[in-house]
Amino acid sequence: MIAHLRGTIFEKHPNRLIVDVNGVGYDVSVPLSTFYGLGDAGSEIALRIHTHVREDALLLFGFATELEQQLFERLIGVSGIGPKLALAVLSGIEPLELVRAIERGDLARLTAIPGVGKKTSERIVLELKDRLPKAQAATGGVPDAAAGAPLLRDDLLSALMNLGYHRPLAEKAVAASIKNTPDGTFEETLKQALRELSK
Repeated sequence: MIAHLRGTIFEKHPNRLIVDVNGVGYDVSVPLSTFYGLGDAGSEIALRIHTHVREDALLLFGFATELEQQLFERLIGVSGIGPKLALAVLSGIEPLELVRAIERGDLARLTAIPGVGKKTSERIVLELKDRLPKAQAATGGVPDAAAGAPLLRDDLLSALMNLGYHRPLAEKAVAASIKNTPDGTFEETLKQALRELSK
């Protein structure tokens, strides 16, 4: 089983990479949470890998962090959720927010993820609620910058989405903005978020 890949990005598409490792190209599916943190083609890359074996295929799924990988592996353990939907879940919500949504039983937030219906959300909460503390520990005790300012975060997210930005992009910009300007006003943090989006 392949558990880790280190090489260079040969091709890069949302949700899919080809990683060149000593002249061999590995086709790796990745969530958007991993994709947005990557460099351009030719950049060095190191990914944690989940190898999914089917009768007709051997599929590789890559993750930038242990938390993403653990959440993915827990999601595919939920009845009715395969790797494709698990990847869609991680692409539609930041990993730490997913942990919090499951802990709170926030079905509205989970059903806002494209491809996730009410029944699937209920199963995710029911089957994963008691299995999350280990996944949360995988963050290495690093505090979530957005957790200390939930109201500001929600206001910023709402503002960016009203400006037409897609939620996953907006969430990433808001998290980076709050991290970079922890004591900023709404206006300062919004300006920083827009700078993040224009990078």
